Amino acid sequence: QERQCGFARTGCGYYENCHCKLMPVSLMGPIDDKITGFIRKHHVLTLATSVDDEPWCANMFYAYIPERNQFVFTSDAHTKHVADTLANSKVAASIVLETKVVGRLQGLQVRGSMKRVAKDDHAPRKAYLKRFPYAALADLHLWLLEPNYFKLTDNTLGFGKKIIWTADDHSK
Repeated sequence: QERQCGFARTGCGYYENCHCKLMPVSLMGPIDDKITGFIRKHHVLTLATSVDDEPWCANMFYAYIPERNQFVFTSDAHTKHVADTLANSKVAASIVLETKVVGRLQGLQVRGSMKRVAKDDHAPRKAYLKRFPYAALADLHLWLLEPNYFKLTDNTLGFGKKIIWTADDHSK
């Protein structure tokens, strides 16, 4: 059955005729528990976009759907970062633990693609409202960040210790 994943220009590699190399996490190697654990402990990420050599960043409250390897967040369609992703769906993000204690430093760098949640996909809304129940009162414009790269720096495991996961080579 031929389907398109919703990535207008790049596709996903999972469905026939798509080419972006993103696919459901169940078809990829496992993401290290230290990465998913770090994601679960936090709720704000900084999203970075770029169009025409003009970088931009914005902070987002997120919910993470581990079985789909997706971050879901809400953002108005008229924001600069959404406009940027409509022109260039490739994004980066970071999640960080703020601390002055060097031995506790932790941070996650993320690379992937962003897209609007499909109208018939109810899982992202459910996940977002479970994490942020008060958002049920808001007019939500939900978006997905689908990572293809994670780099967790975790000094609690040793100074400068890094754990890397990629969609292409998940053996690192």
